[in-house]
Amino acid sequence: MSIAIEPGAGAPVVTVPQAGAIKVTMILSGAVFMLMMVFGLIMRAAQGQWIELDPALFYQILTAHGAGMVGTAALSGAAILWYFSGRHVVLTVGIFWAFLGLFLVGVVLILGAIFVGGFGGAWTFLFPLPALSGGAWEAEAAAAFMLGYVAIGVGFLLYYLELGRQIHARYGSLVRALGWNLILGREDDNPPPPTIVAAAAVTIFNSIGIILGAAVLVASLVHLLVPGFEVNALLAKNLIYFFGHVFINASIYMAVTAVYEILPEYTGRPWKSNRVFALAWNAVLIFVMAVYWHHLLQDVVMPPWMLVVGQLVSYFSGIPLIAVTAFSTFLYVRGSKMTWDLTSSLLVLSVAGWSVGSIPASIDGMISVNKVMHNTMWVPGHFHTYLLLGEVAMAFGFMAWLVRGKTISEMGTLDQAAFGTYLAGAAGFVAVFLFSGAASIPRRWAVHYEQWLTHDRIGTLFGVLVVLATLVFVVRFVVGLGRNDG
Repeated sequence: MSIAIEPGAGAPVVTVPQAGAIKVTMILSGAVFMLMMVFGLIMRAAQGQWIELDPALFYQILTAHGAGMVGTAALSGAAILWYFSGRHVVLTVGIFWAFLGLFLVGVVLILGAIFVGGFGGAWTFLFPLPALSGGAWEAEAAAAFMLGYVAIGVGFLLYYLELGRQIHARYGSLVRALGWNLILGREDDNPPPPTIVAAAAVTIFNSIGIILGAAVLVASLVHLLVPGFEVNALLAKNLIYFFGHVFINASIYMAVTAVYEILPEYTGRPWKSNRVFALAWNAVLIFVMAVYWHHLLQDVVMPPWMLVVGQLVSYFSGIPLIAVTAFSTFLYVRGSKMTWDLTSSLLVLSVAGWSVGSIPASIDGMISVNKVMHNTMWVPGHFHTYLLLGEVAMAFGFMAWLVRGKTISEMGTLDQAAFGTYLAGAAGFVAVFLFSGAASIPRRWAVHYEQWLTHDRIGTLFGVLVVLATLVFVVRFVVGLGRNDG
């Protein structure tokens, strides 16, 4: 059970942790992660000319893979944040089920748009591409795709409204929940724990991102129905990339609460909020919204000051992560004599992978590098590092913890093999992307030249390892749930 304290009450009250809803969500997340990885493997094998794939189908799979991985990362991150926030505030389970229902409605619309309607415009729905397909898909398919995004966005707004409402009720304001009493050195007899600081920050910046994303989605939908309706293409691109960058980063910032809540069980050291921690998360709140400009460095019509800010913030945005979460994880683990099971191994890997992923991202945020590297495999290299070795590893670590049982024991042979296979496969997979980017191999090409096939085929082999390890993680989770429930 989880413990929460009612506003104004002096004694703790027992609340339901909503584990059933979370377990269902993580089963869905694991299955979709698996499917999206298979999609990625198919695309790499097609680029390596090991299988034949019609280019139109390639771009449909690319669209499903991008939207699916981003969406599932956000879904699993939301489940993790909801679960651990429930230890500190009382959350309404009906809101989570409504969120999950709207998310699934969105998934059906998106998959229908892609594999029935033929939509292949990538996850960004970049204006005015949905309306100018050159005959590859009809307007109805583009509309269904964007309506799917709207349904998911509405679900997330419900989720954040409930989370923000309960945090406000429990701590008096989101400002206090962000740790401003700690920052200002004021007395606070009940400072917000790390999970609540993270929840407050994510609630603010991802709500803003989703609202702006919804605005451009609605404008694009109106343009589809009424072609004479004018939309400023540069403004639309800014809103799309703001929404997309904030949304995918939010998935990691939600999932990292698993590190804050679970690792203390292994180290015996509680993870507490302090002034530095609060300052770091307030910096994240600003940086995650300002850094998206580095996606637009090639748009020469952008105001120069925005591009300069985008480059500078790209440098600084990794500091809160490395200085607080990564460094704190190192200190918590160092000398703790913790037991290394699948949960602890995946969670520590996730922080390391997230930190390492910030390096190629910062390099790409340099204007001089970006103008020659942004449309190469370098970019999928850095965000696959964030995902495979970061957020997805956090999600799998959380799943392993849910079925771990009360006793912490060393990893068995199968867990060791699965973890080692996942680490080797994911590290090799992203390294091939980065080396391919350094070799100027372009991204998003369905057909590759012969000179690029060695990179593609090595990447495919590493991808096989990732899929095999993921299969073990997901099956292990489902079997563990059945055993625990029985």
